[in-house]
Amino acid sequence: MTTAATEAKADAVRAALAKREGVLVAFSGGVDSSVVAALAHDALGDDAVACTAKSETLPDAELDEARRVADEIGIRHEVVEFSELDNPDFVKNDGDRCYHCRTMRLGRMYDAARDLGIETVCDGTNASDPGEGHRPGLRAVEELEVFSPLLAQDVTKEEVRAIADTYGLSVADKPAMACLSSRIPTGLEVTEERLTRVERAESLLRDWGFTQFRVRDHDGLARVEIGRDELERALDAEFARAANEHLSELGFDHVTLDLDGYRTGSVSPADEDEDDEPLVEDVFAQEYPSDD
Repeated sequence: MTTAATEAKADAVRAALAKREGVLVAFSGGVDSSVVAALAHDALGDDAVACTAKSETLPDAELDEARRVADEIGIRHEVVEFSELDNPDFVKNDGDRCYHCRTMRLGRMYDAARDLGIETVCDGTNASDPGEGHRPGLRAVEELEVFSPLLAQDVTKEEVRAIADTYGLSVADKPAMACLSSRIPTGLEVTEERLTRVERAESLLRDWGFTQFRVRDHDGLARVEIGRDELERALDAEFARAANEHLSELGFDHVTLDLDGYRTGSVSPADEDEDDEPLVEDVFAQEYPSDD
């Protein structure tokens, strides 16, 4: 349930959006961009468009979700395509990978907006984002002058979820979903092969009923993280057998279960709100200590 203060902020976002002749919302189908899309649709009707950028780092299931949520909102939905793998700065996977990704993704949003005769591109950055660790993607948002209405009106993540709930959005409680490249440790190149096997492995976990998880790809070693509320289900001989069998079939050389459970940003400094994460060689030193 929203408070009067939260409702006032939502009204302020609608008013700010209504001043634009039209907006294109960079739309992932997550709760932040979905709330912006819903508020924009309220404020501008058919002059608001949601746009999702399809690439190798976006799981097919997330694209399907974005289409479904856009339909739920009633907003026009466009899909554009690009490939981060065309950019060597992205592929090398250093601490600025998210910056390069966001720059390309938002660049395609501006291309789509121009094609539609729209000047304003919006995103779902909220007031809780700037303080959450190493966030190079936010630098791209600032440099490209993307309009972040939630941030402008000081709408926090908690308030975003409350607004989503008032709209009855099915993603109101959806966990954060970073792109597939966040599963590859900093310093290890992002390749289509690694992205594909991670996506397929996580699809299996989803099919098996898990809701909070990651499969980290340490150069052929799959490190499976399961949310602590669900970890007990994974501490089972049958799960271990099935996970090892199916993930090996997907191309992983070794399959491990992280006993610390799921946690954001556990492989890369640019990922999921965390910084100071181990490089791939550090993780292998932990998994396979030498005899010295």
